[in-house]
Amino acid sequence: MTDLPDRRIPADPRDLRASDADREQVAQRLREAAGDGRINLEELEERLTAAYTARTYGELEALTRDLPGGAVPAFGPVPPGQRITGGEPTSRTGIAIMSEFKRRGPWTAPRRFTGFAFWGGGTIDLTEARFSEPELRINAFAIMGGIDVIVPEDLEVTVRGLGIMGAFDDKATGPGAPGAPKVVVGGFSFWGGVTVKRRKKKELKKAED
Repeated sequence: MTDLPDRRIPADPRDLRASDADREQVAQRLREAAGDGRINLEELEERLTAAYTARTYGELEALTRDLPGGAVPAFGPVPPGQRITGGEPTSRTGIAIMSEFKRRGPWTAPRRFTGFAFWGGGTIDLTEARFSEPELRINAFAIMGGIDVIVPEDLEVTVRGLGIMGAFDDKATGPGAPGAPKVVVGGFSFWGGVTVKRRKKKELKKAED
C-alpha cells in the first residue's frame, strides 16, 4: 500500500499555505508603499514578483516587515496583550466625499484618528488592528453620510458623540479585557449616522471559515 503524504497542520502558522487573496493583500500594501516613496520602482517590481509566487504566509510576511503597520497578512484577530505594539501608525485620517474610505485588516492605529464622511461612507475596523498607544481616540464626523466603527469584544469602548437630526450609536460602550487598548469615539452626525459595534468571536470565526 502506498504511504500517504503527511498532511498535519504546521505548528508555525507562517508555514501555512497562502491564498490568492493573501497575495493580493500584500501586493496592494506594496503598491501603496511605492506611492508613498517608501520603496522605489525596482524594489516594487521585485517584491510584487515574490508576492505573486509566494507559497506560505511566512514568505509573504517577509515582503512587508519593514513597512509601517508591520508585516501582512496577520493571522486573524490579535490577542489583547499583543495589540499595543508602538511603531508608526499606518493611517491617521479617512475622508469620504461622495465616496468611501475603509481601514480594515492588519493595520496600526494611531493615538488619534479622524474620519469624515459627506454624502459618503467610511469603515474603521479594529478587529485585526494593532495600536501605537494604549488609547485610541476616534473623531467621527458624518454629514449626510455614515461611518461604521467595528471593534472586537476585548477592547474597552467609550462613546461620546452627538447626533443632530441623525444617530450616534453608543451601544458598544463597555469594559474590555485586562491589558487591552481603550477606544474613545467622539464627533457628531448631521443627517447621517455613526455606528459603533462590537464584532463577536463567533462572527470572526464565521468570517474566517
